[in-house]
Amino acid sequence: MTNADISVLTGLAVLGERKAPCCPTGPDGVANDAGNPMRSRMMIRAAMLAAALAMAPLVAPGDGHAAAQPAAAGRAAKSEAQTIQLFGASIKYYEAGQGPTLVLVHGLGSSAQGDWGKVMADLAKTHHVLALDQLGFGASDKPMIDYAIQTWVDFLGEFLRQKKVTDFTLMGESLGGWISAQYTIQALDGIAADPAFALPKPFKLVLCDAAGRHDTMAKAFGPKPAGADAPPPAASLAGQKAMLGAIFHDPRWSNGPAALKRGFAWSLSKGDAWTIHAVYSNPALLNETVDGKLKDITIPTLVVWGAEDKLLPPADGQFYADGIPGAKLVTIPDSGHAPMIETPKAFLAAVESFISH
Repeated sequence: MTNADISVLTGLAVLGERKAPCCPTGPDGVANDAGNPMRSRMMIRAAMLAAALAMAPLVAPGDGHAAAQPAAAGRAAKSEAQTIQLFGASIKYYEAGQGPTLVLVHGLGSSAQGDWGKVMADLAKTHHVLALDQLGFGASDKPMIDYAIQTWVDFLGEFLRQKKVTDFTLMGESLGGWISAQYTIQALDGIAADPAFALPKPFKLVLCDAAGRHDTMAKAFGPKPAGADAPPPAASLAGQKAMLGAIFHDPRWSNGPAALKRGFAWSLSKGDAWTIHAVYSNPALLNETVDGKLKDITIPTLVVWGAEDKLLPPADGQFYADGIPGAKLVTIPDSGHAPMIETPKAFLAAVESFISH
């Protein structure tokens, strides 16, 4: 990660401290922080914690009305919500459409509808779409365990085995991208705790603003530096505002007290605080990063990245594209960490040809 990348993330994390409205690219204080790696580590972690509080806001820019769920939920109303038991846990998932199977894996602090609600209906026009609320998130069970990437890899594998899914495209966003990359590596390499738990193999992979690069994750999970200025608490209005500014490039997503209040209320209702805390308090996750393993992904892979992603910089997208043999990188202009939410039409244009041919 370059100093410029750190500067962007540092500026982002202190949004909640500024008295002016959110301006993700504001220059004040950024240059000095870029030279302080310990402060940068704290600020990156704070920004990602804030982002995890509520991945999908309730109100889109220019929309004066809030929804009871993320703004995208209505778009996927035709998808069928179901429940499946995996290793004794109740997991909610959505199923829609016919055609080649497309499996969607959401990010930290989100859900199937939260990440994919704006694009699920369109994807289901040409594909059999499966999107689950991962263990610890959404409407799925949320046990108080030490979550690991392997936890979600194992659950994804069991889900696909029970659904008898074999040939499929796997698409993951943020944390879901990290999980999807690890899942693909293990599936293609035949890694399993027992032959009975062999992972169904995807034939295509799409990584969207994916976590999992060691250097970036080390900054997020690193120790809190003593004496550094504290960012706003994640579970607060200021933390919510920082989160919105962290995820979205368009500042309209983080402006407006009514939207902020409703978004904060929805964030607090999700009940996934333990899961998020467990992730960020588990340094062992650094042992599950993908560095050095990407060469084992030998299936067609598309890497999609928001050009203005401040949580996981575009350099991480290039890292994935360079490390995976034959991978293609598509950068979406004027989009932040969640292109499928902020710029859904551009996101669909980026992925539809790849997943359909």
